[in-house]
Amino acid sequence: MALQIGSELTCSMGVTSIDASIPWYERVMLCQLLYRADEIGWCELKTPMAGVNIGLSQVETVVQGGGATNVFEVADIDAAKAHLDAEGVRQDGEIQHIPGLVKLLTFYDPDGNAFMFSQSEIAT
Repeated sequence: MALQIGSELTCSMGVTSIDASIPWYERVMLCQLLYRADEIGWCELKTPMAGVNIGLSQVETVVQGGGATNVFEVADIDAAKAHLDAEGVRQDGEIQHIPGLVKLLTFYDPDGNAFMFSQSEIAT
């Protein structure tokens, strides 16, 4: 039987407090809580992107470095940066611009998990 990939992706990451993280993801990433399973220290949030969810696993320590960086496409990266600035979100420098290709902005959740916003400059 051939592999069949579904239409949903859950980006899983560790956080030190689900209680503190849920409001951050709702406010900053515009997510909506789908469900919470406190008995296993897990919750999932729906992102504004169809079929993409964020799963949060409560852990004692969040390991920094390595792993995947979740990159979310935005229509206007300057507006996205202004949103992050207004929320006091830690960022890794200014918007990176690769002319004719993409604009990128790296930022972090309260536990140091890395995310990026991207704005494509490739004509389709």
